[in-house]
Amino acid sequence: MLLNLSHIGQIGLPISDPDRSEAFYGNVLGLRKLHRFGGLVFFDCAGVRLLLEKVAKPEDLVPRGCIYFRCADIALSVAELEKRGLVFTGRPHLIARMDDHDLWMAFFEDPDGHTLAIMQEAPKGYAPSS
Repeated sequence: MLLNLSHIGQIGLPISDPDRSEAFYGNVLGLRKLHRFGGLVFFDCAGVRLLLEKVAKPEDLVPRGCIYFRCADIALSVAELEKRGLVFTGRPHLIARMDDHDLWMAFFEDPDGHTLAIMQEAPKGYAPSS
């Protein structure tokens, strides 16, 4: 048997309020909702399911890690998300100059304090317009 774990099927995040998170991920970020079953909300992220799961006790919710969403143009994406009411905690900035591209990111948080980011693998020497 060949073991191949190179494709992520689902990522789960704990949430405190399914209605609030459903609105944020669906309306603000524009993700396509797949299903909702009580305290479970599923979104599609280009074939990877994002599961938002209500915690039993909100005080047990501890934001950890970061989910990075790819975008084609970080400046345009930031402008559109700000129109939708999103407040960024970190403006678009160069993270690393790679051999074949420059990596740009901008950070924000969801309603439960999970760190999220948009990222662009841009051509070498790219500078986003503001």
